[in-house]
Parts: sequence; C-alpha cells; structure tokens
Amino acid sequence: MTPQSVLKEYFGYDRFRDGQEALIGQILSGGDVLGIMPTGAGKSVCYQVPAMLLTGITIVVSPLISLMQDQVTALKDAGLPAACLHSNLDQQAYFETLDAVRNGEIRLLYAAPERLLTDAFLSLTESVAIAMVAVDEAHCLSQWGQDFRPGYLQIAEFLNLLPRRPVVAAFTATATQSVRDDIRMLLGLKDPLELVTGFDRRNLRWIVERPAKKYDALLRILKRNKGKSGIIYCISRRVTEEICSKLCADGFRAVRYHAGLSAAERTANQEAFLRDEVQIITATNAFGMGIDKSNVSFVVHYNMPKSMEAYYQEAGRAGRDGSPAECTLLYSPQDIRTNAFLIDNNESENDRLTPEQRTAVRQKDHERLQAMVRYCSLTDCLRHYILGYFGEQSPTHCGNCGSCLAETEPVDATVPAQKILSCVFRVGQRGRRCGTKMLCDILQGKDTKQLKEAGYQTLSTYGLLGDISRIQLEHIVSILISRGYLVTDTGQYATLSLTTKANAVLRGQETVQIALPKRDLKQTKREQQLANMPDYGVDEELFQKLRRVREKLAAREFVPAYIVFSDATLRDMCNKRPQDEDEMLAISGVGKYKMDKYGEAFLEVLRAYQEVSPTD
Repeated sequence: MTPQSVLKEYFGYDRFRDGQEALIGQILSGGDVLGIMPTGAGKSVCYQVPAMLLTGITIVVSPLISLMQDQVTALKDAGLPAACLHSNLDQQAYFETLDAVRNGEIRLLYAAPERLLTDAFLSLTESVAIAMVAVDEAHCLSQWGQDFRPGYLQIAEFLNLLPRRPVVAAFTATATQSVRDDIRMLLGLKDPLELVTGFDRRNLRWIVERPAKKYDALLRILKRNKGKSGIIYCISRRVTEEICSKLCADGFRAVRYHAGLSAAERTANQEAFLRDEVQIITATNAFGMGIDKSNVSFVVHYNMPKSMEAYYQEAGRAGRDGSPAECTLLYSPQDIRTNAFLIDNNESENDRLTPEQRTAVRQKDHERLQAMVRYCSLTDCLRHYILGYFGEQSPTHCGNCGSCLAETEPVDATVPAQKILSCVFRVGQRGRRCGTKMLCDILQGKDTKQLKEAGYQTLSTYGLLGDISRIQLEHIVSILISRGYLVTDTGQYATLSLTTKANAVLRGQETVQIALPKRDLKQTKREQQLANMPDYGVDEELFQKLRRVREKLAAREFVPAYIVFSDATLRDMCNKRPQDEDEMLAISGVGKYKMDKYGEAFLEVLRAYQEVSPTD
C-alpha cells in the first residue's frame, strides 16, 4: 500500500492537506519530525497513515484518557487496528490488550506518558518491534508551554531504554519558538523535519465582547447559535456549576465537566455531549484537549484564559471539519485578577524545577497573561493579532472577526488619549495606581465614595472627558492598552500604568488614530452581523434526512454521530448526490471500510430523494 491508498481506503480522502505528505514521507524514510499544525489541520493523520505502512507498532503518547478513547474509537470505526492502555481498564482488559499487541493485532497503541516506564509496558517493548513513537500534544514537554506536564519528561528516558531507537514524531497545535526548541532538545530529535503549516483557521470567526452582564451576553450567543453544538469554558469549578445550572433552568440541554466531579459523571457527561444527546457542555480547561468532535459550531470563553496558547487551543475545538464556527470570549477585568491568583498559587509545578526555575516559569506565565489582556483590549483585527503572536504575517483586516465586522467611524483620538494617559500619570504621582473603572470615573467626573476617599476629585484631570460616552471612553482605554501605551498589572487589582511608548503621545509627537463604534448601532443590528455566517449552500431537507440516518447508525454502533460521518461529509453527499458505490467512494470522508459498513443506508435515502427531487 501507499500513503495515498491508506488515506483513501481508511479515511476516505483523495488528497493530503498542507504539510501532511511531507511529514509522512519523512517518517517513512526513517526520519524524525516536529509538526506544528493548528487544531483541525490533520495532525493525527501524519502518524496514523505511516503506522499502517511501517514494520512494527506505533506507540502514541497522549495526555488524557478521554483523548485516547476518542481517537481509538474513530480509528476502529474506520477499520484501523488500534487500542489504548490506561488506568480505567480493568486487569483483564489490560492484559487482553497486551496480548493483542504481542499477537500483531494492533498497529497503533495509545498510552499516557506515565505508563511508559512501568514494568509491564517495558516488558512489552522487549517482545514487539517499535517502529515509531508519536508524541501528541508535544508542547506538554516544555516548562515554557501552557500545559506543562512533568510526566512527558519520561518519554526521553523511555526512548533510551528501547532496544532500538524508533522514529520519533512530535505534534502540537501551539508552540512558540522557545517551546519548539524545548521539544527538539527534550526528545532528542535527530535532524527532524520541522514543519509549521500555519495557524490561520479561516473558518473560525473570532469575537471579543466586554459585556456589563456576561450571562445575558451568553444567552444572545446561544440564541444566534440555536440548535448547534457548543462548549462554554469557565475559569473555575464554581462558575462551571453555576452556568450549567442557569442554562438548565432556562431550558437548555447542558451538562458540566470539571476535575471535581467523579470519573463516572465526567465520562457520562462527555459521552452525552459527544453523542449529541446534549448540545452544550460547560467546562473548565480539564475538558477537551484533542477531543475530535467535528460538529462543534461555537466555543464561548465565559472568562478570559491565562494565555493565548490556551485560548487558541480551546477555541480551536470549534469547526474541526472546516465548517464556519464562532469563537467568542467574554472579558471582564476581574478575569485578570483571577488568573493572576491562579498563576501565583499554582501547586502543580514540577518538583524537579529549582526555585529559580519556578520563578522564571511564573514570570513567563504573567507575560502570557499580559498578551491575553492585550488581545481582549483590541479594536483592531483579532485574527491579525493571533497570527502575529505565533509569528505569522497576515493582513491587518481579515473581514471575519468581531473587530473587522463592527461598523466604525475613523476618529482622531489624540486629545482624549493624552487626557487618559495624563490621568494615569497624575494618579501615579500620588504613589497610587487605578484600574480602568476608576480611571473612567475620574475622567468623567463621577461623584463616588471610593473616588472621594482617594482624593481623586482634586486631580487636574478630574472630569476632563465628561463629554464622551462611557462606552467610547472605555473603548479608547482598551485601544491604548492593546497598542502598548498602557500596561495592565496582572497582580491582584489589575491596575494601569504608563509605558515609555506613551511619552510621544503626551508630548504631542505622535497622534492616535482609531476607529470608534458608531453611536447609533443597535444591539439587534450587531447580532444580525454576527449571526450572518457563510451559507453551506446545501439542500437542508436532504441534509436533515441524512443526519437522521447517521443518528440511527451511531445509536446502533454506540458511537458519536460524527464518528460515522462528519457534517462536512454529509454536505458533500447533498451536493454530489451519489447513486452507487463508486460515486459514494468519491465523497470526501468515505473510505472503503465505511462504505461497506454504512454506505448503503445513505445511498437508499439519496436514491429515493433523487427520484422526487432531481437535480438540474
């Protein structure tokens, strides 16, 4: 077999995506690889395809049981011999899996990094040939990564204990240059092919909202995504519970997921979400790494995450099949204080780190948080900022993010910017700092108890911007933060301070040109803009008929519906309307194994529909 025939027979695709063929070719020639590919770009295919062609088994190191089970389920349903070893298996199932590996019945074996150095696993490696070790979510290796996991450091030791060093393939969706350097060094990659396919997920719409009432904003998001599947990420277990309870009380089908629940409830809730028995899951970041649910249409961050890496990875769980999807972050300054507290009180740091290293890691986490604050303060193109953060050049206007879709008007904001910066300076002269709320109160001349107690009513900047709306004032402050004139302290109170860049504006040497939201833009019109997603251009009646067939087949096989076929595959059926096996095999995502297993059930519906509703 060839890589192309494996891709077609088992995965149902005619061609590889960007970067896949090069990485697979390097692996098959015996070389190491490091693939940096965004969620949904097909990282797993890069080691699953060669696993079917190499002599020996492929060990896939994966961080979560749910991720292993999800991928193994999908592989088995596509006809690939795969299994996983994890702590949830009973003793009989565990040893049966080991026997299957020894008997050559398994080509892909998934395992957590902590299992690699156990006696049973090392004994297995002495009796079977290891062709490749694939490291999924490889950023977990680096102490500079957002999900540093000490167990991943055992992978190098495991490789050194093997009778013969196999090909090593590392993959991740998010890795800055320092993290990539760590991955290469810690895995001992030998002259690897390092390939970055790009971070731009063009099907995702990025939105940041700064609502006064977050739950009301969430309800608006759910309204414009009615009937669709979505994840709501929350900063804590308490918030996760609270939002889930509110949604259920308001009539939504929602479940919760966080580390404080029993393993049984976490598994049941995740399965209910994966099988579309519920449409919404509220979760902490304990949920979802690598979850391959292809029909997630929206991801909401109810609170700001602590890094761009974490945000990109979590939001990237939307639109995995290439369909248009929405990623919305609901921001408030309180999120800064909560994240800073979590960083400073992290008890899960690696014991192997020295006190100096722990301090360096904590400082790096605060720098990441600052970059996240700048993102939430943007009024310029959100996509441009995300891509720039990961080192990519891009246009400054994408046309598909909350900023680019907003109706704005150009304004010379130099004078109000000078007043804002001057106010921060005057507060600093008194040996104090203030946050955005207090700053705006001072500039608008508010008569509050807290303001009077601090004596801010005597500042020369008091009331200087009472003639502009609060929304526009906060908007300008956000712009000054995002452009680096102001910096938000990530400590307990999220206060503002000037940067050296602000001096040029204060001295009149630099102007501040901005785009302000139009004052007369109604909320309903804004919602219409955001709800206007690209049209799939398919026959909706036929699409729903095919979905019902898929639901029945999934229930029969007891697998999530997307495991049978993705929404993208069903839409391709709608557009091409295959009438026989050969035509069905030409559909994207339909391989020989799935054709034999499921194809006829869909062909029956397509033939019947073609008789009553023929295409032109």
